[in-house]
Amino acid sequence: QVHVVESGGGLAQPGGSLRLSCVASGFTSSNYAMGWFRQAAGKSREFVAHVQSNNTTGTANSVKGRFIISRNSAKDTVYLQMNDLQPEDTGVYYCKAGAYWGQGTQVTVSS
Repeated sequence: QVHVVESGGGLAQPGGSLRLSCVASGFTSSNYAMGWFRQAAGKSREFVAHVQSNNTTGTANSVKGRFIISRNSAKDTVYLQMNDLQPEDTGVYYCKAGAYWGQGTQVTVSS
C-alpha cells in the first residue's frame, strides 16, 4: 500500500524558517519526481518545487531564493527548506510522489 506522509509544518514568524519532510513508501519513489504544492485558504493548489529522479530541481518564482528542495532517494524522502517565510506562504503544503499525494501539513506564518 502506498503512503505519502508529510511532517514539519507549524507556526513561524515572518522571516523565520521551517523544514518540511515527506516520506513515500509502498513504491519505488526514486524512479519518480517528488514535489511540493501548497494551497492557501480560498485559493487553488499551486506548485512550489519539485525534484526529478535525476535530482534536477525546479522552483516557483514566488519562492525562488528562499525555498530549497532536496531528496534522499535512499530514504524515499524529499525535503523543503523554507527560509525568510512571509505571511503569503501560509497554507497547507502537500507532497506529491509520482502520482500519489500526501494529506498535507499546515504552515502558518504570522507574528
